Amino acid sequence: MGQHDVFDVAVIGGGQSGLAAARALLAEGLRPVVLEASDRPAGSWPRYYDSLTLFSPARYSAMPGLPFPGDGDRYPHRNEVTAYLTRYADLLDAEIRTHTRVETVEADGPGFTLRTSDGRRVAAAGVVAATGAFGNPHLPDLPGAPDFTGELLHVADYRDPEPYAGRRVVVVGGGNSAVQIAHELAHVAEVTLASRNPIRFLPQIREGRDLHHWLTTAGFDQLPPAWLAHVVGGTLVLDDGRYQNALQNGHLERRPMFTALDGDAVIWADGRREKTDAVLLATGYRPGLDCLRPLGALDADGAPLHSGGLSLTHPGLVYLGLEFQHSFASNTLRGVGRDAAYVTPPLAAHVRGAAAAAGF
Repeated sequence: MGQHDVFDVAVIGGGQSGLAAARALLAEGLRPVVLEASDRPAGSWPRYYDSLTLFSPARYSAMPGLPFPGDGDRYPHRNEVTAYLTRYADLLDAEIRTHTRVETVEADGPGFTLRTSDGRRVAAAGVVAATGAFGNPHLPDLPGAPDFTGELLHVADYRDPEPYAGRRVVVVGGGNSAVQIAHELAHVAEVTLASRNPIRFLPQIREGRDLHHWLTTAGFDQLPPAWLAHVVGGTLVLDDGRYQNALQNGHLERRPMFTALDGDAVIWADGRREKTDAVLLATGYRPGLDCLRPLGALDADGAPLHSGGLSLTHPGLVYLGLEFQHSFASNTLRGVGRDAAYVTPPLAAHVRGAAAAAGF
């Protein structure tokens, strides 16, 4: 193995979490390599649906060391976030390898060996798993799905409403993406939002200020996930007034989740059968961590065994970008830096210990 393939830490994923990790590692005096499967260090942002904007204003959407440019009160578009992350990567003094998918991670003494899709091997004393979840959309087991003759897809593959103009569409889900996409589609199609529970809205603006002002000043962003679950008790949809009004005035319809798909139709909870052209699943994502299976670092469902991002199975392995990993904002642009600051010191201590044991 060439010397250029040996690093202090290998960061798997070059999106917001991986870039935050690289910055924190450099600050510790360590030499990381960032391994990104796509063509640029911007994570999943270039692949989100076309109309996506951040739910937080620009001033609350920056990562450590680089303010988000422009008017701080605006809500940046997907393409602006992509450009911001690309700029962030350009300013890092770290090696970033694109088109490099990590296939497996294996234990190698006190460190790890990573095997990539191009046949190379990378040795590192530490690993940051910052893959995100966009590449692993959750597809629920829907009765009748294999024989459904309409279009059935996850919103990870949705881009814009034009292909659905004049069609009958059901959007499954009760979170931000489900409501935002259903509302967008309702301008050109007949749309029903299907969810197990009624939609719960959280006003975007309170007393003239965006909600994120209050989250930040009150310290809510940094509260532990267990506290959040106790207080919130379920999924909330941020709303500037458009979405709740759309449901109230009939522009958008919401029904309880259907019970099955049947040929070219859905079967609603009341037994009614309705012909449907497309079903879009806004049913979330799961961490894309299959490369860690050889380590035994995951549970039976593929979820990481960790506490606050620190692996419970392997010293020197940490995670970034998991939802509610360490706080309410863990998998957001504004939150990944804090989580990186939390997991990096113990990771750095492990790397230095491994180097000392090896006589370096």
